[in-house]
Amino acid sequence: MPRTLKCTPATRSGRRAKAEQFNEAAATVRTLADEDSDVADAYVTLLVHGIAASDVICCARLGEHAMGENHAEAVQLLATAVDKKLAGALETLLGVKTKAGYSERPVSSTDLVKAERATERLIQAMRELAT
Repeated sequence: MPRTLKCTPATRSGRRAKAEQFNEAAATVRTLADEDSDVADAYVTLLVHGIAASDVICCARLGEHAMGENHAEAVQLLATAVDKKLAGALETLLGVKTKAGYSERPVSSTDLVKAERATERLIQAMRELAT
């Protein structure tokens, strides 16, 4: 069973604001760059922080969100809240997190596109399910 934290209205609105903020910041960073490769790691790292959207979804559906370092638990909780397809988007973002933020290797253009699509799915679901 995943470790969770009960949601309050402040949790839900705060996590939603963060998801939107990171998503907007990512778009701004990409727009300001001459080439995607110039900002790919920063862009993807900002997209990864959009995982806050999954917390909002879980709050709306379950009244709690994942807590802790075990990313598999967060994926499992989102699958319970919505479905495995959306949980796959979270898994995609968590899979590229280390490469974008902590590795010496840059993210690839494929990583960038996958992260972008995954974030779009999570943000859209957050907007639809957690209004």
